[in-house]
Amino acid sequence: MPKIRCAIYDRVSTELQVKEGLSLDAQKQALTDYALSHGYEIVGYYADEGITARKKMQNRKDLLRLLHDVEADKIDLILVTKLDRWFRNIKDYHNTQAILEAHHCNWKTIFEEYDTSTANGRFAINIMLSVNENECDRTSDRINSVFAYKKTKREHLNGKPAYGYTTDQNKKLIKDPKTEHIVEDIFDHYFTTYSKKATVNYITAKYANSPVRPTMYQVNRILNCITYAGQMYGIEHYCPAYITMEQFLKIKSVSDSKIIPHQTEPFLFSSMIKCPVCAKNMNGFVKRQHLKSGATSEYKRYRCGRKFSEYHNGACLSESMIEKYLLNHIVEQLQPHTLELMQKQKLPTQKPDKSASIHAELDRLNNMYQKGRIKESYYDEQYTLLSEKLASCFPAAEVISPLEAPKAIFSAFLEGWQEMYHKLDISHKKAFWKEILKEIHVDAESRKICGFQFRV
Repeated sequence: MPKIRCAIYDRVSTELQVKEGLSLDAQKQALTDYALSHGYEIVGYYADEGITARKKMQNRKDLLRLLHDVEADKIDLILVTKLDRWFRNIKDYHNTQAILEAHHCNWKTIFEEYDTSTANGRFAINIMLSVNENECDRTSDRINSVFAYKKTKREHLNGKPAYGYTTDQNKKLIKDPKTEHIVEDIFDHYFTTYSKKATVNYITAKYANSPVRPTMYQVNRILNCITYAGQMYGIEHYCPAYITMEQFLKIKSVSDSKIIPHQTEPFLFSSMIKCPVCAKNMNGFVKRQHLKSGATSEYKRYRCGRKFSEYHNGACLSESMIEKYLLNHIVEQLQPHTLELMQKQKLPTQKPDKSASIHAELDRLNNMYQKGRIKESYYDEQYTLLSEKLASCFPAAEVISPLEAPKAIFSAFLEGWQEMYHKLDISHKKAFWKEILKEIHVDAESRKICGFQFRV
């Protein structure tokens, strides 16, 4: 007579293992001893660790593997320790039972007596599953209530705090002194380059030998996690912030779509140009052309990523032409944009003569500083004084001083700014455009650049 082919299934949640010590190893040993003492042939071990039985079946990977082997008719009997190790969900139990019955596979608990061959036995199983399911749901409700209370107290709920944070004696999140400087360095570098790739490379290289160095995945998560703006669970000021909410939203809107792009040199206008046909981001690529002299010419272009999947006649623009257009048109659009900002902020556009003279003084100060005629310390001192004088010309609740306005819009375009721009390296040129522009527009008919939108 052939031996009964037996599969051993055990499951433990983290809470059960801590409270009762019923570990996977303990279950496995008890089930193995039982199988051997009854002369069963063990054909496989299946275990789900740290998974509650109320989770959806697709989360119980080894249970799915077990059922796959049942459907392949490899198993005659499944051994489990208790019913609640098997199921706590009536629906999933009946779905599983249908599979077992279709393939003539039985199951048995070694610490409890259950019999699926009689009506009373099946009735008892349904009652116990209902009790277990209700108990699990009540436990979940209690845990949710505890978490809701902790949220009102702004306490850390569970698990390891995010990188850059730790907990104090009151279980509240605070900045971790061991890693605080690294997180600040991450954001400082990002707002210098506006590039995830550059930030990841910079941080992983600089702190390569540090015992608390972050991985590239942690750096990426930090740049995308709203926790670092002080918000958790939709609650503001839940923990100390490393950046403002405005900075977080800026990262979200201007950061690269990929952490580490394939190109060795960044594209100036990545994620800023929309396809005029499908409105998706246009991607940068390098066009290589072989010259008659044998040399190779390379230049950057932008095209829609869907051009080849949807076969639409999208635009294809060279980076040098986009850059030339912006350099030629940015200043002429600055004044209307500034006036629009003033109107939105209820800032009077008609200035008294006093404010006009202060603006003229600011222009002269900037001009002298750019020509190297005054020192930086003197420039900062005088700029602050003039800004305060300008602010005093208007009601305090309505004025936006040059110091409060976005730096790139109000102070980048000084005399000789284009000469300064051309001295920047590629990364800082990209940061320059990312800081001041939100989107570059392409005309749907001509497929040429037709305008742009300021970030503020």
